[in-house]
Amino acid sequence: MPRRQGYALLIALVAGTAALAATVAFAGPLLFSGSGTRPKQLTAPDPRSVARTPAAPAHSTGLWAATWAAAPVAGVVDSYNGSALNRRTIRNVVHTSIGGDAARITLSNVFGTRPLVVDHAAVAGRPVTFRGAGTVTVAAGGQIVSDPVVVPVAADSDLVVTLRTPTAEGPVTIHRRSHQTSYVDTAWGARQTDDWRYLTSVDVHTTTAAGTIAVIGDSLTAGTGSTLDTNSRWPDVLADRLRGRHGVANAGIAGNRILRDGSGVRASARFDRDVLDVAGVKTVVIALGINDVQQSPQETDPQRIADGLRSMTQRAHARGLRVVGATLMPYEGFGTWTPARDDVRERVNGLIRAGGIFDHVIDFDAAARDPHRPTRLRTAYDSGDHLHLNDAGYRLLGSLVDLTALVPDRPDSDQL
Repeated sequence: MPRRQGYALLIALVAGTAALAATVAFAGPLLFSGSGTRPKQLTAPDPRSVARTPAAPAHSTGLWAATWAAAPVAGVVDSYNGSALNRRTIRNVVHTSIGGDAARITLSNVFGTRPLVVDHAAVAGRPVTFRGAGTVTVAAGGQIVSDPVVVPVAADSDLVVTLRTPTAEGPVTIHRRSHQTSYVDTAWGARQTDDWRYLTSVDVHTTTAAGTIAVIGDSLTAGTGSTLDTNSRWPDVLADRLRGRHGVANAGIAGNRILRDGSGVRASARFDRDVLDVAGVKTVVIALGINDVQQSPQETDPQRIADGLRSMTQRAHARGLRVVGATLMPYEGFGTWTPARDDVRERVNGLIRAGGIFDHVIDFDAAARDPHRPTRLRTAYDSGDHLHLNDAGYRLLGSLVDLTALVPDRPDSDQL
């Protein structure tokens, strides 16, 4: 049985104590040279344009690959601004997909309007540096990748990444509704949060994994409707099936669309940053389009949605990547459903199934719909709102992915 329950609170409290006790930057020799680091800082006036430089192996053997990722969604005012702390300590709890013998992290200030100062960072209690320094400043609109830190990272386990900022000023770049409990220290003690703050990627140096599968999607990929702290999103299920041979980086954002900004930058604009530039990416999975159909203003032309999907595929192909895509699931009973909008969804699915958009299609719609009323989800998979799935539904989606279609040069899925 996969290690679903991560004991996040215990791990986070232990790691937080170790991180706060650390006052000196890690001085031990790194096993890997600086050739594995990406440029120190990337800045841009528009969050849509910020991209991460692709990773390069830091050693002659093994490679760098993302074990976890989260797409930045928004900039918010610090919700604990009234506390008396001069410093803010954040313990982001993340769940790994693959393991390694060293790690590096990406910090994002993409939605910030002023420089972000981090004067202490740690992975599992081990201090992290940036170009050899324990303090780093990330420009407004920018992001930065840390130096490698020699720390064992286990696959399929909770990992605590601690960040400390000298002030509580915002806007704070977050990924909201993570379905994972993290912690923010305040004057009144540790407060729970379901936001990931500033942290957008954890890469590991691995000699056993062959790379990472990058998944871009909406709330159905981000895991809306799944149980808190159980890592029951369908990309988590996929990661379990891959058994440490490939990482899975989940770039799902609840409410995200292909063609319009809304909840997060539109997928077509964030595709490079959140997918193509993921460390070690080998294959892309796209599960998008339902919010273009059902959110206001609705996209009424199925061809525009299909063209948006095809354009992302072409951009991935230009990087030599394989692309797998999913059909759009039914949602009758949700407040925005109408027969006309459902007709657009069905026509988008027809275009997807006809081929020419993706290299391989996963038919989420056919598997999740009620066979007696195909405009609705099966009751067994419905979280209750008739749009999002429950844990059983996400297990279904994760089980549908053909592992041989993800990496076709490995015909035996048991060897993935």
